[in-house]
Amino acid sequence: MTKEHQGGLRGWAAARKGVWSWLRFTSLRLRLVLVFGLVALTAAVSASGIAYWLNREAVLTRTQDAVLRGFEQEMQNRAGALPEHPTQDELQHTAGQMANSSQRFSVLLVAEKAGGGAVYGSSGGLGGFALSDVPESLRGAVNKEQKVTSANKQPYHLYWQRITDDGTPYLVAGTKVIGGGPTGYMLKSLEPEAKDLNSLAWSLGIATAVALLGSALLAQALATTVLKPVHRLGVAARRLGEGKLDTRLRVSGTDELADLSRTFNSAAEALEKRVADMAGREQASRRFVADMSHELRTPLTALTAVTEVLEEELEFASEGEGGSFDPMVEPAVRLVVSETRRLNDLVENLMEVTRFDAGTARLVLDDVDVVDQITACIDARAWLDAVELDAERGIHARLDPRRLDVILANLIGNALKHGGSPVRVSVSRADDEIVIRVRDNGPGIPEDVLPHVFDRFYKASASRPRSEGSGLGLSIALENAHIHGGRISAENSPGGGAVFTLWLPQDPSPPAEGDGAGAGSPGDAPGDGSKDTVRGKDAKGQV
Repeated sequence: MTKEHQGGLRGWAAARKGVWSWLRFTSLRLRLVLVFGLVALTAAVSASGIAYWLNREAVLTRTQDAVLRGFEQEMQNRAGALPEHPTQDELQHTAGQMANSSQRFSVLLVAEKAGGGAVYGSSGGLGGFALSDVPESLRGAVNKEQKVTSANKQPYHLYWQRITDDGTPYLVAGTKVIGGGPTGYMLKSLEPEAKDLNSLAWSLGIATAVALLGSALLAQALATTVLKPVHRLGVAARRLGEGKLDTRLRVSGTDELADLSRTFNSAAEALEKRVADMAGREQASRRFVADMSHELRTPLTALTAVTEVLEEELEFASEGEGGSFDPMVEPAVRLVVSETRRLNDLVENLMEVTRFDAGTARLVLDDVDVVDQITACIDARAWLDAVELDAERGIHARLDPRRLDVILANLIGNALKHGGSPVRVSVSRADDEIVIRVRDNGPGIPEDVLPHVFDRFYKASASRPRSEGSGLGLSIALENAHIHGGRISAENSPGGGAVFTLWLPQDPSPPAEGDGAGAGSPGDAPGDGSKDTVRGKDAKGQV
């Protein structure tokens, strides 16, 4: 595939994405165009409807008045001149004269014969305008004699009605000659007026469509003008969310959008300053912890050597192999040995936490037999009598053996300390992960404690602040799981006891640069439980 073809495909994809984003119903641009269009459509339709209705009434009224006035004059002048009992020929001749007037309407005259009965005369002959073409309601109104009063001077009046026959509109009217004479009916086609009104309707429809199109174009232009600053604001907000705290908007104008841009710039500036202050304080705090831990290691090394000598002397004295301790001094010596060991563990844990926070903790991956690793962890800490292992051999994964030992020592030691033996450890596979569950035989974890078990320095019992654990073990175990790309959860088993579940990938993918995982030397972090491994006597877990 050529570069030109690839560029064309990318351009087409970008154009399609742009069109699709423009057409999304959640798009503010589309909603603005729709609102403008609906307003313009409503206004145009309303204006066109009113204009059409006014013109229709004006055209029909003007035509109707002219026709009725002409028909009324013809009835007075020509039909009024007929005898009281005219013949059919006279009626026919008069109807033809009336129809030849300027209005060109059809005429039907009805009179009474001298001997009784009705006689008809139509301007169109026998096949022309007939009495059956006149609505019955109109005939009844024309022939009904009205009572003569001061307000009503005549007994008969002119009546009219609009009808439609085969899609063609007509005007029908009728009246009776005052003082005795024939009754006349008129039929006038309104088709020319209907054509004029249809032309007017089409013109108004085209004008409405043009107005709608113009409003859509205007709405698009206005939306572009209004939404361009909003788009820039959205882009700046995304950049700010990505951590580019130096993002600022160019401010121009004095409208509301300009005020919004100024507010954004002020907020971004304050956020950048606060984040910089927090980062500085956090860096200083980490440096303080690291420096403090390193400074404590030198005297602790000396203290540890002294306490080991004192501990050996205590063992020799207790076994009767020589030497003696004052019974008043022996408890103090044992306390110093215990607290020195605890302080040494705390310093090592603090240094490990500092490495995690600074992102300098590294993995040293190797092909590990998980079950052998668990067995070695249990055996090194003399937990064989207190832990039951339920797993089949041959489960391998690429892990950091030392960090896996840290995780296991903390989880199993925590279960032994707070839950009691026997502790059951099971290993299984789930997809591409190794699942290790550690279940104790205790009362479980209180519900208010569960959300905090992995918090640093958190202790469930506030009444025992000087417990043997530092409150860092589980948090370090969690960090070691995260650096492998795994996770740990804590819950209570329905059958009683707490269950900690560890998920680890069988082959961790190479972490992104700066996420705190990668190649390194085994000495990058302390081995939580290295003391237990060396001595093989202490059965306490690192919690």
